[in-house]
Amino acid sequence: MRKRRNLNEILEIPKEIYTDIPNIIITGFEEIVIENSKGILEYEECFIKINTKIGIIDINGMNLKLEKMNEENLKIIGKVEMIELEKNRDD
Repeated sequence: MRKRRNLNEILEIPKEIYTDIPNIIITGFEEIVIENSKGILEYEECFIKINTKIGIIDINGMNLKLEKMNEENLKIIGKVEMIELEKNRDD
């Protein structure tokens, strides 16, 4: 039996484009870009907690700053020391 492939797979469209799944881009220890976030839950100079469809992203470090935030993504700069992912219990 042949498996069907959906149009997104055939066109090789990245999953984060057609779903709400977050995409996290880390550049060294100084920059993080998160696409498809659902908002900021907590924001301090030493930690930032971000809500997503599939869970929470905790970023710990020093001098953390929210440099950019719009409907598509947010950008955090500073000295990143640790990133933790907390998966929703429903998934």
